[in-house]
Amino acid sequence: MTFENKTFIVTGAGGGMGEETVKLLLDNGANVAGCDLHTDNLSKYKNTNKFIAFKGDLLDEDIVKDIFKETANQFGNIDGLVNIAGIAQSATSIDEVSLDEWQRIMDINTTMMFLTCREASVYMKEKKQGSIINIGSVSATRPRPGLQSYVASKGAVEAFSKALALELAPYQINVNILHPGPSDTTMLGQFSAESASVDQTKKEIFEKSVPLGSLLKPENIAHSIKYLLSDEAKMVTGAVLHVDGGRNI
Repeated sequence: MTFENKTFIVTGAGGGMGEETVKLLLDNGANVAGCDLHTDNLSKYKNTNKFIAFKGDLLDEDIVKDIFKETANQFGNIDGLVNIAGIAQSATSIDEVSLDEWQRIMDINTTMMFLTCREASVYMKEKKQGSIINIGSVSATRPRPGLQSYVASKGAVEAFSKALALELAPYQINVNILHPGPSDTTMLGQFSAESASVDQTKKEIFEKSVPLGSLLKPENIAHSIKYLLSDEAKMVTGAVLHVDGGRNI
């Protein structure tokens, strides 16, 4: 399974899952455009002519358009989009969640996805091929108290992606959802209540909730993304893939 002459755009490329995905795709011959507000840790890939980094706010329509245009100009095509970018919610009672915080979570976790998917469809429809993967969360299937805004945003990711899969199917564009379980990344600690110990929360709450007994590693997610982008998954669309050690059961 190689991705020679394939070009993928990865959002949230500066985070744990994103960076691991960028590395795996590059190792398998792909051209990759990595997008994030913070791209410093991606500088090690800049020496290859198969990688470009974009630093910017993906809630800005013009920035999104420019990213896709520049990627297509440099590599000639866009074969896939992987939306990993997102934010967590500290466990908070709903009566303490401000409207601004609700809107921030929905904007970053859903509106950003809408804007990138909309732009991807322009390029993919033209060639009648492509694959879109939107990262959700096992919390959309197995919610936790205090994460109501985050859960709502990830539920929207699933519903939107299924509708888009049906809409884009006539153009041979696959759209799938990947729901990660508790993963050993910086983001996981951000789900803790402000007064709680991050390490203790990871161990006592999240790790113990996984039937297979351990937190996921970023590479577990990256390899699943690799499969969904490959020709081996060409008849998979509108699917929800749980990569969560059994947490969704």
